[in-house]
Amino acid sequence: MIREVFMPALSSTMTEGKIVSWTKTPGDKVEKGETVVIVESDKADMDVESFYEGYLATIVVAAGDVAPVGSAIALLAESEAEIDAAKQQGAAAAAAMAPAAEAVAPTPAAPEPAPAVAAAQNGSVSAPSGRLIASPRAKKLAKQFKVDIQTLVGSGPHGRVVAQDVEKAAGQPAAAAAPSAAPAAPAVAPAAPPAAAVLPAAPAAPPPVPGQVSAFNTMQQAVVRNMNASLSVPVFRVSYVITTDALDALYKQIKPKGVTMTGLLAKAVAVTLTKHPVVNASYTDAGIQHNGSINIAVAVAMPDGGLITPVLRGADQMDIYSLSRTWKDLVARSRSKQLQPEEYTTGTFTLSNLGMFGVDSFDAILPPGTGSILAIGGARPTVVADSNGMIGVKKQMTVNITCDHRIIYGADGAAFLKDLADLIENNPQSLTL
Repeated sequence: MIREVFMPALSSTMTEGKIVSWTKTPGDKVEKGETVVIVESDKADMDVESFYEGYLATIVVAAGDVAPVGSAIALLAESEAEIDAAKQQGAAAAAAMAPAAEAVAPTPAAPEPAPAVAAAQNGSVSAPSGRLIASPRAKKLAKQFKVDIQTLVGSGPHGRVVAQDVEKAAGQPAAAAAPSAAPAAPAVAPAAPPAAAVLPAAPAAPPPVPGQVSAFNTMQQAVVRNMNASLSVPVFRVSYVITTDALDALYKQIKPKGVTMTGLLAKAVAVTLTKHPVVNASYTDAGIQHNGSINIAVAVAMPDGGLITPVLRGADQMDIYSLSRTWKDLVARSRSKQLQPEEYTTGTFTLSNLGMFGVDSFDAILPPGTGSILAIGGARPTVVADSNGMIGVKKQMTVNITCDHRIIYGADGAAFLKDLADLIENNPQSLTL
């Protein structure tokens, strides 16, 4: 039997995907649950695993090319005898895709009842087949050192077994683990390093060529779609000046313990949202969607263009130290496009902080599907007078909230900012409880 390998839908907004690299070459044996290809969705690179055992007969969509969701990207033969027939079928499929690629809206191939591949869910330890999830490098080292990989507890994202886990089990010295942080390079393109590794700085985008048009990458295309969708939402904006002296003093005390200012601000916003649930809500055609948890999304610029919003889920329930550790992990994995869709699409309230760039004040565009976004400017020494007329110097920052006026009104936004300012100015120590 010859089965088609389809381009999977890795997120609810994904309409097409880019082949980052094939981990198998034509003719290779494929085990059930084994990674076959790495696909770039809107904002992440994800392993795609085979539902079936067989042979990768032919590749229809090469590494670096884009295909619509649901279209065939390769053919899987059940036996070696069927490989030649699959190659002929693949050639016909590739020829059929050529004119379709020029169309404005290509029609995806109809999926079979059970597709030949599935996206690997790093949120669980096991693949759909029940096999342990491990990086290709870890599997190779397990065979080399004769380590039973099924007995290992992974230190990678959400329990994924990485090279360091295998080397540790094999008794290899710690110094040997550093080079193995990156997985084995596939034939077409190197795979991204596992999230547990110490990630190098992501390469910056090449400088633009004067006079030429630079095509949008996948992430930039996603940003364009989201921003266009936001134009249909009626919004209003409210500004507030917050004195940060007390918050800065607290940050200085707990920074050595790994706490970040982003973590403190996210925690302060999350705690304040518990008193203002409507500001954490979102609009639906049926009415107001009151979210069951407070998930703080924070905008992060990507070096190669575009931005992503990693989400601190249940931020109000996390202690400040766990929250900061989680944030550092999310940022590191976002840089290598290792986030799962639920880690960047489930935000209920968004923060955008340009204060670190010296920006005093700015307005943020409301992300689709949310009710509010808070734009945070930098804190600066300012000459101010207190209620008694005494003049002094205090550090102050300006925050601007953008709200969906269909469900949130001016008084709601103003009351939220007032309580946020009260928490930051008068009781920041409560953020450590």
